[in-house]
Amino acid sequence: MSEHVDHVVVGGGVMGAAAAWQLARRGAQVVLLERFGRGHTWGASHGASRIYRNTYARAEYLDLVQEAFDLWRVLEDEAPAVGELLTITGGVSQGSLASREVADAFVERGIPHEWLSAADAHARWPGLAFEGDVLHETSTAGRLYADRAVEAFLQAATGAGARVLHETPVRAVEQTGDGVRVVTDTGTWHATSAVVAVGAWTSGLLAGIPELADRLVVTQEQPAHFALLPDAPVADLWPSFTHDPPAPHPWPSGVYGLATPGEGIKVGFHGVGPRTDPDRRSFTAEPGQLRQLRDYVDRWVPGADPDHLVPISCTYTTTPDHDFVLDRRGRVVVAAGFSGHGFKFAPAVGRVLADLAAEPASVPHPAFAAARLAALPA
Repeated sequence: MSEHVDHVVVGGGVMGAAAAWQLARRGAQVVLLERFGRGHTWGASHGASRIYRNTYARAEYLDLVQEAFDLWRVLEDEAPAVGELLTITGGVSQGSLASREVADAFVERGIPHEWLSAADAHARWPGLAFEGDVLHETSTAGRLYADRAVEAFLQAATGAGARVLHETPVRAVEQTGDGVRVVTDTGTWHATSAVVAVGAWTSGLLAGIPELADRLVVTQEQPAHFALLPDAPVADLWPSFTHDPPAPHPWPSGVYGLATPGEGIKVGFHGVGPRTDPDRRSFTAEPGQLRQLRDYVDRWVPGADPDHLVPISCTYTTTPDHDFVLDRRGRVVVAAGFSGHGFKFAPAVGRVLADLAAEPASVPHPAFAAARLAALPA
């Protein structure tokens, strides 16, 4: 089998699905190829919940996240059968994540927010404990339904004319004189460009891009859902939350969390799980780090039961500077290194990837260019 299309998207997680949606709604011929079955749990896009928040001080991230806010609503309209994708709960940040620099950016961008004392924050959200000043993002933070979001992108892309093929592993992405050749077990696809968004498998599939070699670290992250205590506020009354405690502290990293209705309170450390081969993951939480997470909940999340938890397993693919890779080399567009904070941006990232796949292509933002990785320390 040999077929020609305008664009091939490799990878059906949230970023690849978003790119296929954005390309198809522009009228392009698009095929999306995903190695696993629909709704699989091998990557970084599965599960019930992700945080949506604006707590960035850098313009390039604020531009994307504010664009994404509107696009999540557009996606809801284009895939109504999937249901609500973004629920606004408010979000609270404490520690260094609650910085005056972030608040200044909120003022400049008109993002509604307020500062609260630790006592006032605890009085409002008794399921959480606080220290220092707390930054409350009042009406532009909340939770995304992760599995629903991926399905919505796929349905909307298909509705716009894209073809979505699961259980179709890609063996090679090769540049040709006037395009790309994408090789699968069942045939070859020829296209003007290919968008490669394969998460933890990026370095293997794109070994010919030297800046990516050994610069993308894949870890198995292991948050958990903790049961609500009987006297705790119901799940819908919890804000999303981030906490970066001042040093010294006993935790391996800062912490994020949010309510996942029906499953409890999701709490996790950020980017400190054990390194892993994405094809040989154990899916089993490392006991020492799971114990630390339990201790964190016991100290800082008084509304959750630290002894009743269900571990979760997902992957992070992290760059040395924790910034994304959104770039184009020849006819290959690369989306990688989302470093555990990319999901919220997905519909806007899809737009960026569609711009990079176009002819003439847009210029990648310097903060997201692959070339920067060569100059960064390991």
